[in-house]
Amino acid sequence: MAATTLKLPDHLKARIAPLAEAAGKTPHAWMVEALETQAELAELRRSFIRDALDSAAEVDQGGPLYAMEDVHAYIRARAAGRAAERPKPVKGE
Repeated sequence: MAATTLKLPDHLKARIAPLAEAAGKTPHAWMVEALETQAELAELRRSFIRDALDSAAEVDQGGPLYAMEDVHAYIRARAAGRAAERPKPVKGE
């Protein structure tokens, strides 16, 4: 583990203390958990953007396109626990 110093504004330190206590944690443990959560969210966001850019490039290179309505119907059926046939590609316009 590496030690670091984190200087907090007084108002933020005052907000964290009761939140940590309510969670049954020390302020230090609460802050470490908060930083880890934010790092994970940032990594997920970066991955999502990378996947979106890759998908856009694939479409730009003539990759398959799907009708929004077909995709939504498929996702709704799967979310409801029903079997659903995957959408078929459509011709680009």
